[in-house]
Amino acid sequence: MTTLINPATEAPLDVEVPSLDERETDAAIERAHEAFTSWRAVAPGERARLLRAFAANVEAHIEELARIEVANAGHTIGNARWEAGNVRDCLNYYAGAPERLMGKQIPVAGGVDITFHEPLGVVGIIVPWNFPMPIAGWGLAPALAAGNTVVLKPAEITPLTAIRLAELGREAGLPEGVFTVIPGKGSVVGQRFVTNPLVRKVSFTGSTEVGQQIMAGCALQVKRVTLELGGKSANIVFADADLAKAAAAAPYAVFDNAGQDCCARSRILVQRSAYDEFVGRFQDAVASLRVEDPSADASEMGPMVSASQRDSVQRYIDGASVAFTGRAPDGPGWWLPPTVVESRSTEEPVWREEVFGPVVAMMPFDDEDHAVALANDTEYGLSGSIYTSDLGRALRVARGVEAGNLSVNSHASVRYWTPFGGYKQSGLGRELGPDAPAAFTEEKNVFIATDRDEE
Repeated sequence: MTTLINPATEAPLDVEVPSLDERETDAAIERAHEAFTSWRAVAPGERARLLRAFAANVEAHIEELARIEVANAGHTIGNARWEAGNVRDCLNYYAGAPERLMGKQIPVAGGVDITFHEPLGVVGIIVPWNFPMPIAGWGLAPALAAGNTVVLKPAEITPLTAIRLAELGREAGLPEGVFTVIPGKGSVVGQRFVTNPLVRKVSFTGSTEVGQQIMAGCALQVKRVTLELGGKSANIVFADADLAKAAAAAPYAVFDNAGQDCCARSRILVQRSAYDEFVGRFQDAVASLRVEDPSADASEMGPMVSASQRDSVQRYIDGASVAFTGRAPDGPGWWLPPTVVESRSTEEPVWREEVFGPVVAMMPFDDEDHAVALANDTEYGLSGSIYTSDLGRALRVARGVEAGNLSVNSHASVRYWTPFGGYKQSGLGRELGPDAPAAFTEEKNVFIATDRDEE
């Protein structure tokens, strides 16, 4: 059994979650495999109806799910409500896929050629602790829509909303074995997703180091894999930008979810002529950020998810040149204040490594080419922002930055309507968007000869 702790109070939650062993994991995978045959045969319209029913049940329990996430993961209640709503939205969006997962008719000589998208089978989804609900939804909704069954492993320290989502799916009418949550250790449950041949694809979100291990393990069976990994994204602010807007928005680009976000703009690059003005405005914005009890509606940042994560982030702060900080509560809880450092070298750990906490490093740049070079000087390439009033520059820089998800005069990274994924060591493949269900299928080509034999 795993004992869970409230990150804001350090008090144990009144719930214990089992940690399944290898035998129990394999049994759950076997049940999902058995359920696949009948689930793939469900008529597209009926599969769509069941996904919409699942979405409606999530909608009816958004406040419950949000309160669970506040207690289990320390998310602010505002964020947690959005996250539960995002699961609902993903289910509704991909409920349109079963009746639209169409193949092609390809012109060929001597006959007719058609293609089909066929489900893979059992899909294993491994969800991290930083965004348990949305990332679960990003995988399970398109996978189910495409006719696969899903086994999902939540993070050991934040499993509660995933467990509740599985219950809501069953209540909505999903057949037994179609969507199963398997709590347990990554070295047991996650490893069996990789090694059990009944699992035909693994979708993993987490660290680059673990993602590399999963990719290597899946290669032994030539198993499909999607990886959404680390990030060290840049927020690039040009002198011609609306500096007041850019500075006011910058805290939410990095301190949202206490910086525990792979898309966090944890590096701020500001054109040298505007650097001092931006920093002054940014300091005021950081000072006004409300870091408080995450269950309060006004809270804008909560605690770190665990003591070990807080301590890991503190080590980066201790080795950096801190320019200023925001506020954080005293007393119980794994709190850190929003922290802004000025980096003088691109070799500093706080500049190069994924801190995964409420820490941002700033550095000036000289011109457009310098900004792009600094932004690309990283092994990661997940997200980023560009603030400028020059549309041509915005497009040039967006095309020049090596990252999968960029926003101009905005910090939005993820929309369920659009593809999401990273360059370089930030991942492999794409999630979300209209093509996501196809990533959970095999494409089959069938040629039908129509020429008559010569007499």
